[in-house]
Amino acid sequence: MGKLLWTPTEDQIKQSNMYRFMQSINARYGTRLSDYPELYRWSVENIPDFWANIWDYADIRAATPYDQIIDNLNKMPGAKWFTGTRLNFAENLLRYRDDRTALIFKGEEQIATRMTYAGLYDEVARIAHALKAFGIQAGDRVVGFIPNMPQAIITMLAATSLGAVWSSCSPDFGIKGVLDRFGQIKPRIIFAADGYWFKGKKLDSIARIASILKDLPSIEKVVIIPYTEEYPDISSIPNAVHYRDFRSNQANLAIDFEQLPFDHPLYIMYSSGTTGLPKCMVQSAGGILIHQLKEHLLHVNLKRDDTIFYFTTCGWMMWNWLTCALGVGATLVLYDGNPFHPGPGALWEMAQNEKISVFGTSAGYIAALQNSGFKPRESCDLSPLRALLSTGSPLSIEGFEFVYHEIKSDLQLASISGGSDLNGCFALGNPMGPVYAGELQCRGLGMKVEAFDENGKPVIGQQGELVCTAPFPSMPLYFWDDPDGKKYHAAYFDVYPNIWRHGDFIEINERGGIVIYGRSDATLNPGGVRIGTAEIYRQVEHIDEVEDSLVIGQDWKNDVRVILFVKMMSGVSLTDEIRNKIRNTIRTNASPRHVPAKIIEVPAIPYTLNMKKVELAVRKVIQGKPVLNRDALSNPGVLDNYANIRELQED
Repeated sequence: MGKLLWTPTEDQIKQSNMYRFMQSINARYGTRLSDYPELYRWSVENIPDFWANIWDYADIRAATPYDQIIDNLNKMPGAKWFTGTRLNFAENLLRYRDDRTALIFKGEEQIATRMTYAGLYDEVARIAHALKAFGIQAGDRVVGFIPNMPQAIITMLAATSLGAVWSSCSPDFGIKGVLDRFGQIKPRIIFAADGYWFKGKKLDSIARIASILKDLPSIEKVVIIPYTEEYPDISSIPNAVHYRDFRSNQANLAIDFEQLPFDHPLYIMYSSGTTGLPKCMVQSAGGILIHQLKEHLLHVNLKRDDTIFYFTTCGWMMWNWLTCALGVGATLVLYDGNPFHPGPGALWEMAQNEKISVFGTSAGYIAALQNSGFKPRESCDLSPLRALLSTGSPLSIEGFEFVYHEIKSDLQLASISGGSDLNGCFALGNPMGPVYAGELQCRGLGMKVEAFDENGKPVIGQQGELVCTAPFPSMPLYFWDDPDGKKYHAAYFDVYPNIWRHGDFIEINERGGIVIYGRSDATLNPGGVRIGTAEIYRQVEHIDEVEDSLVIGQDWKNDVRVILFVKMMSGVSLTDEIRNKIRNTIRTNASPRHVPAKIIEVPAIPYTLNMKKVELAVRKVIQGKPVLNRDALSNPGVLDNYANIRELQED
């Protein structure tokens, strides 16, 4: 049992949105729910009623009411939610149009800028008007290659107000990484910043945008947003226009929100690319809206008076998740840059100055902060801070204790876990419940999550596969370019028919807390950012001196570091020059996060009998764990080369 670190007061419980929601259920149904376990049990035993009540509690704006909540509770995938209704995602996020602050933007050492809800509506209206004049219609793809700045949210809302489908990549993605994603979905317009800042350095994006466009023929217009330059030179980019020249110059425009079915496509998110090109997951406007508002309102306990921050980029689902907090009317803080520039206190000084009440980050950041020796509570006034959220990878027990000892003792630490697949969480925070070291507080309301043992049976108090045994609204509609649904089915439903298998090893304890032991596949999580091994392999394949390679994640100092093993061509040895060549290739064409911490020469790469690299087996060997499936390998003796490698014990 984990150590008890925090318990909400009776007053905090009764002032929470979760408590008020529970009382509304009691009033409507004559139930006597008194705590979270009872509320959770009711939510998964009465799934249609639960989501209908979330619809009401979140005050979903719709032009027409729904006819039916769900058509088939036993169908997964493919269940239809809230049929008959017509709504618009952007309209729900722009319901507030007053002078309260909607967005605060801070870029590294720059002065923070602000935008009110009225100002946000006006700016979205101007871009929506321009997109409509250009001919963007419902179903068209509009993409962003952009830092985490207000224009990312503005352009997304403008596109989705018309029913266009939005997708985005962070500007630190390499050319190949962008093309692997956008190349599949064939967007018509791309919004891109001229560059971005990192560790005080100005990094140009213009040349990369020009290179990307050479292999992205679907793009008809490139809208360049000035960020690092006041008026960047865009002459090298075909069909390019400055943002200020693209946006309408008319004032007081009204947005004509396109009213669309609940399951109209909203976002295209991407898998990590572990087994090839990233899978393009198409998600619904209504499903994402109601799921994320449930999480913000109930699990985060978000209110209009809150100021919420999440350290993220536009290439991570936490950007999409954070954006939905506009539907609550809270103030969103956006940050672009390195979180340790100019020093480890950068984000905490911002938290103090902007009076952040909900601070979100990754477990990797917390570990790095701990290693830096910086103690936020000693340097910053964090009195408004009431909740800290952590995701991306499991937060260690030491990480939990560091938060309470060195950040703030009287806050709710919510370790949360889900994925880009559902653009939300399976397990997350509970403002009515205690926090124990190393545990996620609860399973999400309405999410019928279980841990399955090796026999496919639900277990309590022992490790198992994370599964969800009932449909939920934010499930992907389909995968792009997957007409028969085979890719979608293989991703989640091949192991347990009609049951979502997520790929995490978890343990659910008697009180409903969850411990996550990591991925049950080969996905990497350095710094809490999920990346795929295939994206690294695709770059190493271009290195002439390397014959073969294998990538794993090594648990290291409360984080995961990327280790690349290489088999060299005959007669070639691994030199520092070749190591640098590999690193530069990966950094340029994938991203800095994909660059291995260690590159180690080995005599051979292990394969299965059907010629798949055995990353998980190698990971077990370097962890000193037994490999039980050696018979499945075509060359099992090769594994011995990975045992007791001295470099893996060093920084």
